[in-house]
Amino acid sequence: MVGGVAMLDYDGDGRMDLYFVNGAAISDPMLPGKQPDKSDRRYWNCLYRNNADGTFTDVTEHAKVAGESYGMGVAAGDFDNDGRTDLYVTNLGRNILYHNNGDGTFTDVTDRAGVAGGGWSASAAFLDYDRDGKLDLIVTRYLNWTFADNPYCGDKRESYRAYCHPDHFKPIAHLLYHNNGDGTFTDVSAKAGFAAHPGKGLGVVVNDFDRDGWPDILVANDSSAQQLFRNRHDGTFEESGLIAGLGYDEDGKPFAGMGADAGDYDRDGWPDVFVNALANQRYALFHNIRGVFEYSSGSSGVAAASQMHSGWGTKFIDYDNDGWLDLFVAQGHVMDNIQLTQPAVRYKEAPLLLRNNRGKFSDVSAQSGDAFLKPSAARGAAFGDLDNDGWIDVVINVKDGPAMILHNRGSGNHWLTIRAAGRASNRDGIGALVRLVTDDGTEQRTYITRSGSYLSSNDGRAHFGLGIAKSVKLLEIVWPSGTIQKLEQVKVDQILTVEEPANAK
Repeated sequence: MVGGVAMLDYDGDGRMDLYFVNGAAISDPMLPGKQPDKSDRRYWNCLYRNNADGTFTDVTEHAKVAGESYGMGVAAGDFDNDGRTDLYVTNLGRNILYHNNGDGTFTDVTDRAGVAGGGWSASAAFLDYDRDGKLDLIVTRYLNWTFADNPYCGDKRESYRAYCHPDHFKPIAHLLYHNNGDGTFTDVSAKAGFAAHPGKGLGVVVNDFDRDGWPDILVANDSSAQQLFRNRHDGTFEESGLIAGLGYDEDGKPFAGMGADAGDYDRDGWPDVFVNALANQRYALFHNIRGVFEYSSGSSGVAAASQMHSGWGTKFIDYDNDGWLDLFVAQGHVMDNIQLTQPAVRYKEAPLLLRNNRGKFSDVSAQSGDAFLKPSAARGAAFGDLDNDGWIDVVINVKDGPAMILHNRGSGNHWLTIRAAGRASNRDGIGALVRLVTDDGTEQRTYITRSGSYLSSNDGRAHFGLGIAKSVKLLEIVWPSGTIQKLEQVKVDQILTVEEPANAK
């Protein structure tokens, strides 16, 4: 299931660097008390600096971010508002918070910060859930599992052993940490309502799903109900996945929720939800109807395109900059011997690209480049603009294989990218809602977050495809502080830094 990947500008040069999370050596996983060994360089997590010429340099050793234990996911964010992006790495066991020192190195501040966690952590994301200007932290956890409690599942014949179904294990509570503003965090999982609703969490998405101005949290759960934690504005959350229509598929069945994302694919102003699954389950697309969700995989074309696929890293991206959000999914089954029991299903799969034609999706993978013809055991995926050319690229962490970078060659459509810089709000502008109106009256909205996908952290800049539009009539940013900022007649085809007004609340 490993591992995630982050896009971040760790050295502040304006270019997205890459951080890959790796697993570890396990010599005898059946031996009680055995722990993963990450000492061999082959198992290090790796940080690559973007050289601005299409190449990257491995700076892991100098940066001191090789990790420990069995790595899973990563979240990037400026937790202390010093203008430098920090890293939080999830593991099977102790998680790690790396503070960015600003000189190309990081320091492990986990113990002082109080965010070591424990158990089997998966995805993580920084968010400002109480809108106090400081980034808090949500961590999904997968199962109550240990090396000492690792039962045999599957046929007893040689090569037929299988990973046990999640039903064999108890769920575990997700973790929510409140940022105290002094370099420490407080575990508020119980106080905020997460401890009362354990899950089998993998992906996590932060967005304002009911448009009340406060960030909510969606957790993609494996073979149990998907969860939606609605923000009550008082430091607590209400789990309302089932009531909101997100818990199950249209047949009322759970599915293997792994990667997830949110985006307004039909441009009605409300963030919709996508959660992928395993083969024979269909990927789930939920249409947001004023805070209540309708399962729309069938009517949108997503079900037909995904029936036999297994998905992990995923995101709504406007890959062709036509103004409509498309869907990308990194794919591959969880079991490398799946064809022994399900001959029609493949372990290694090529990526899936679904083009959005005004709310209907069609599979355009085969015509989108050689990368979409190469099967792999893809896992985490991060999305963003690696070369600052206005086109969204994709980076994939591949299990037992080389990483993949999919460079978007672009076309003639226009675009606009917004880098939000908070003052009263957090420095990253996480949680800001950006609304854009072109001269013809077309509106788009996006929520600034690095969350989404699977175990991964994305480019934190807001990206808009504009099609043939040559100017933006209105750009409106609703900051987490509550300040509303408007810019008019904004030039297209640029990366625009927008600072929160000095008189912000």
